[in-house]
Amino acid sequence: MAASSFIAIRNLRKHYTEGDRQRTVFADLNLDIDSGEFVALLGQSGSGKSTLLNLLGGIDLPDAGQIRIGDRSLTALPELERTRFRRRHIGFVFQFFNLIPTLTVAENLLLPLELNGLATPDQRDRALELLDHVGLGDRRNSFPERLSGGEQQRLALTRSLVHNPWVLLADEPTGNLDAATGERILELLLTLHRQAQTTMVVVTHSPTVAARADRILMLDAGQIREQAR
Repeated sequence: MAASSFIAIRNLRKHYTEGDRQRTVFADLNLDIDSGEFVALLGQSGSGKSTLLNLLGGIDLPDAGQIRIGDRSLTALPELERTRFRRRHIGFVFQFFNLIPTLTVAENLLLPLELNGLATPDQRDRALELLDHVGLGDRRNSFPERLSGGEQQRLALTRSLVHNPWVLLADEPTGNLDAATGERILELLLTLHRQAQTTMVVVTHSPTVAARADRILMLDAGQIREQAR
């Protein structure tokens, strides 16, 4: 593994059984991502982009191969330890926000801190200051259904980073938004990324998002290649 790589994927294999056939998603895939790097992941529908995010987040396991994040072999962790690792060190942003409708804006934001035992008074104050930073300070007692799509995505982005994760995984974070709102969300994502120095992998079909990445990767036929700008 490259000495400088923060995320290292080696000889990754993954397949799914569909009826009486096997569909290969990854075949001996290898990838290195540096600490603090912003990588955009492109590929046709069904190429395995979301599957790769699930593997990087420890939600799913490969059939073979290794994923290392920092000094941890994610693929070697037992399920409970993998869940704890994901909860503490991984942040997720989804196209459809995945906010909890019965929790207020503030409660949604603080949930990662509560789950990780990090909800000290100082951390809670810092989290609520982030709401002001993203323009949601006056909505802290509202419920998600009362927010616009852009406001919901701002909350989802802030929640994904409130516990200072090592890695942020985003699946089409601007895909469900109009162009103007998507651009504002992208700027917010980049600002939070720079401030937290989080390593970021973003699945996208948006040329605008890809153009802002440090590196553009194309997933095709179970392999990854770097795309020239």
